[in-house]
Amino acid sequence: MTPRVLVSDKLSETAVDVFRRAGIEVDYLPDAGKDKQKMLEIIGNYDGLAIRSATKVTEKLIKSADRLKVVGRAGIGVDNVDIPAASRKGIVVMNTPFGNSITTAEHAVSLMLALARQIPAADNSTQAGKWEKSRFMGVEITAKTLGVIGAGNIGRIVIERAQGLKMRVIAYDPFLSQDKAAAIGVEKVELDELFERSDFITLHVPLTDKTRNILSAEAIAQLKPGVRIVNCARGGLVDEAALAEAIKAGKVAGAAFDVFAEEPAVNSPLFGLDNVICTPHLGASTREAQENVAIQVAEQMSDYLVKGAVSNALNMPSISAEEAPKLTPFVKLAQHLGSFVGQVTDEPIKKIEITYDGGVAKMNINAMTAAAVAGLIKSQVQDVNMVSAPVMAKERGIQISETVQDKSGVFDSYIKLRIITEKQERSVAGTVFSDGKPRFIQIKGINLDAEIGRYMIYTTNHDVPGIIGTLGSVFGEAGVNIANFQLGRNRAGGDAIALLYIDQPAPEGVLKKLLDTGLFQRANALEFEVG
Repeated sequence: MTPRVLVSDKLSETAVDVFRRAGIEVDYLPDAGKDKQKMLEIIGNYDGLAIRSATKVTEKLIKSADRLKVVGRAGIGVDNVDIPAASRKGIVVMNTPFGNSITTAEHAVSLMLALARQIPAADNSTQAGKWEKSRFMGVEITAKTLGVIGAGNIGRIVIERAQGLKMRVIAYDPFLSQDKAAAIGVEKVELDELFERSDFITLHVPLTDKTRNILSAEAIAQLKPGVRIVNCARGGLVDEAALAEAIKAGKVAGAAFDVFAEEPAVNSPLFGLDNVICTPHLGASTREAQENVAIQVAEQMSDYLVKGAVSNALNMPSISAEEAPKLTPFVKLAQHLGSFVGQVTDEPIKKIEITYDGGVAKMNINAMTAAAVAGLIKSQVQDVNMVSAPVMAKERGIQISETVQDKSGVFDSYIKLRIITEKQERSVAGTVFSDGKPRFIQIKGINLDAEIGRYMIYTTNHDVPGIIGTLGSVFGEAGVNIANFQLGRNRAGGDAIALLYIDQPAPEGVLKKLLDTGLFQRANALEFEVG
């Protein structure tokens, strides 16, 4: 079926053409996102949804989106998307974090310069026929200390621009290493030190539970007297009421805000104060940025729907179009390993341990882990994929650990999956040969070489005569053709396993007949998604 995408907010025609050139059917309804009822009625017809900020992707909308595979936000902020609900439904949520980085950074620097020289107020005064030259005494930014909170994509561009303006730049970012700080020429500091030293502060972090009110009333009390604050990141990072009081008291010399705790902002505590500049969330509002993010989200969504490539996803590991061909066979292998364990385990799983050995350890293990967990959980919950599986595992209290190691045996790459329940442990390992087909290479610590078929039977037994004959006779009497089989044992007379390939699902009762012979400890019918 040809993928179908709904564009429910205004996007450029160039972006719409990106979908069409990828062979995707696209409906461009730029006002649909404002009509909640209409969205509920039509969303079930689409595999993809491309939005800006007007469309609200709520839990209610997601419940109606039976076909939806991906939501693409043309921009950075995804406050209008219920990501947990999308994850539970298995819907990938993407944004475009790079398309408007330069534009937003330039707006922050522009506001900082305007704030330093009180340009908006001076403009208003002059155009009103006044000539208040002595009223608008500004400050230079040269040699002043700029404190940057958040040294990600946008923060680093601001740092680079500020260095070009001969400012001293310090930065707080828990994810910024000392080596990286040195490489970009910035001094890494803790937040308290940034508050105490900065003449200007600019924020460039997302809004999370940890960053909400990062400039609280208590933090504002720590600031260097006369500081000026710029926020072009997200509303809610600053306690606007506390900041307004600090400006009135002269503690803070001024502020420039492009984002607010409530938007559209119609009644902020900052409005009407001297030396406060406010703009209506213009950070990404340039022709270049709007075109860039629109094209980028269309390309990302097209790559996912057509090629399975995932980029800039907020709830799934990224898989680039370049790595997808090499990674995909191992993703399938990981899913099969998880599926095997899930189908032979009846007890609640407490822990999943995954080992990546050899070349596969250098690949995108996050994607493979998500696939393994999806395969495992699918035996219990049918509607699950790489997006929703980690969420479901967390909800069930399952611990997941990963180990990577250099080549340790005869295989260039292999994956081993081990699960722990209240009563037992179980493991299975596999690899991908040059033909691109996943194979089981070890089950229960017993080595074998088994391709993965759609319908299979797994048995365990003691290594005694008569096993093969019994398998043949029981399935023969049931009218089931055994297409192939693989055997393995740990030692002569020890533990043994068998994998049988059959042409159709095992008839009801055939497994019980095997167990009734007394030769088998267990017998499981398996089904895998192959092809």
